[in-house]
Amino acid sequence: MNSVSNGIRIAIITTHPPSKNTLNEYGYHLVKSLRDKGEVAEIILLVEELSEDMQYTFEDDGSLVTVDRCWKFGDVTNAARILAAVKKHQPDVVFFNIQFASFGPDKPTAALGLLAPSLVKAAGYPTIVLLHNIMETVNLESAGFANNRLAAAAIRQIGRWMTRLLLRADLVALTIPKYVEILENEYGAENVILAPHGTFETPPRPNFEDLPGPQKIMTFGKFGTYKKVEKLIEATRLIRANGHPDSQLVIAGTDSPNTPGYLEEVAKTCGSDEGVTFTGYVEEEDVPRIFRESTVVVFPYTSTTGSSGVLHQAGSYGKAVVLPNIGDFAELVQDEGYTGEFFEPDNAESLKEAICRVLDNPERRRQIGQQNYEAACGLPIAEVADWYLLHMQHLLTEKGNKK
Repeated sequence: MNSVSNGIRIAIITTHPPSKNTLNEYGYHLVKSLRDKGEVAEIILLVEELSEDMQYTFEDDGSLVTVDRCWKFGDVTNAARILAAVKKHQPDVVFFNIQFASFGPDKPTAALGLLAPSLVKAAGYPTIVLLHNIMETVNLESAGFANNRLAAAAIRQIGRWMTRLLLRADLVALTIPKYVEILENEYGAENVILAPHGTFETPPRPNFEDLPGPQKIMTFGKFGTYKKVEKLIEATRLIRANGHPDSQLVIAGTDSPNTPGYLEEVAKTCGSDEGVTFTGYVEEEDVPRIFRESTVVVFPYTSTTGSSGVLHQAGSYGKAVVLPNIGDFAELVQDEGYTGEFFEPDNAESLKEAICRVLDNPERRRQIGQQNYEAACGLPIAEVADWYLLHMQHLLTEKGNKK
């Protein structure tokens, strides 16, 4: 292994474009930021296998990045495959960018994949886990992991075992204060820290004025479990029938891995509605346009599973947002300085009213957009990368002192 003075060799287990699986955007921006750091000698990107026509590419020659397609979404052997790749590359430190469903669409493959951090730690490698959700705050039924309370209770118990295994890492970073409190109070964890989420991009300050043309209501993400669009479509129809006949709904994104075919089925039911557009997967270079063209960004969630990268993106483009009045979103707004109009989850009338409060009031729309932009500018992900590097250097120093 290289010494810290020669630069850190970091193995990062994450999804990354062109993968369309969860956390791919966070992985992309974190890797992009780390590549610009002088303290980094090499990034060993341990990513999932994709079809042959899907290539991992970078803006420059990617000379700092070694790509190893060492695991496959839904494979029961992912933990062993990741451990083997780590041993092959011999990094200085290993970083996991994961959540509970990172490694598979079903319970067995998701759980087995989560063994990887404890295996890597047991093999002697300094290990950091950035965990984007915890089992205690996930509504398992609405998130598609259980179809009744008994199943949810069993899965939650398994989730507790998996959490204890994840806590064997040297450091577990969480992006919401409540998550830290839960792991400290319920598990007695002493190696958990509150990590800043960071904003992906901070474009030049927008003018906060709408573009010419119809007002666009946009939602962005992976849909079908706790992110559903039926009530948003219903709310948009109400909006078009009551004072905003030219408004348009843009549904940008793809199905959740747990609900393949969801958006296709929804599109069939509203195929005659001219006011609804399904974009499909949005390539990274098209993300700025999708946000800039929107009048308001809506989060039609029935529950949440962690901090929202989409909220940070909306803020970076100075957009007004409409949020569900639940859990993590309310905490994120309070803790990080974001704001928006709120609605009651799964209630089309409440959602319609919240969206109309934005559409009908240009001054309120600008006020929300400006506050969200300022919140997003507070901590760019490049600074978050510096924060992680400090922790990596500390772990490596501790390891050197124990030799």
